[in-house]
Amino acid sequence: MSSLKFNSMLLDISDQLTDKQLEGMKFLCRDMVGKRDLEKISSGVRLFQLLTERGKLGADNTDILSGFLTHIQRQDLAGKLESFESQSGTTDNLPDKEEREKLDIATEVIVANLGRNWRKLGRRLGLTEVKIDSISKRHPTDLEETTRELLKEWRKSRGAQATTQELIEALRACMLNRTADQVEDRLSSC
Repeated sequence: MSSLKFNSMLLDISDQLTDKQLEGMKFLCRDMVGKRDLEKISSGVRLFQLLTERGKLGADNTDILSGFLTHIQRQDLAGKLESFESQSGTTDNLPDKEEREKLDIATEVIVANLGRNWRKLGRRLGLTEVKIDSISKRHPTDLEETTRELLKEWRKSRGAQATTQELIEALRACMLNRTADQVEDRLSSC
C-alpha cells in the first residue's frame, strides 16, 4: 500500500475519533510510548506519527492500531482499516487459481465443523492475539463468521504461501483430526 494512501487513511481515522476515544487509545499505548510523550499528544494523527516512529505502526504493521480501535469500541474504524489493507493487496500476493479454489473448499468445511476451537487454530496458524481478539469482537456470537474471518485473515497474512496442506497440518496439530479428514475427503472428491 502506498505511503500516501496509508497516511490518508490514518488521517481519516483520526478525524473520526472523539476526544474520549483518543484518550482511551493513549491509555492503551502508555507502555509503548511513555507518559511525557503521551501528554503532548492532542490528535490521532500525532499519536499515529509517534507509533510509526517507534516502529509500532506501518502500512504492513496495523495489528496494534486495529486492536486499539476495537478496544475503544470503534469496530467500524478497525473494519475500515482491514478493508483498506485487503483492497491494497495485489494478485501477485495470492496463491495460484487452483490453490485458491482448494482453500475456498477447505474454508467451507472448516467453517461448518470447527466451532469453539477457532482460537486454538488461529494461534497455530500464527495470528497474533491482537488479531484474534479483534476477530472475536467483530463476531462475538457467530462462530461460523468468526471462523470465516479467522481464515480470511490467515490467508491475507500468508499471501501466496497459503496452502491447504498448511491448514490440514495446523488442524492436526490442534488435535482436530476429524475436521482435517473432512477437508481431505472433500478435496479428494473434487
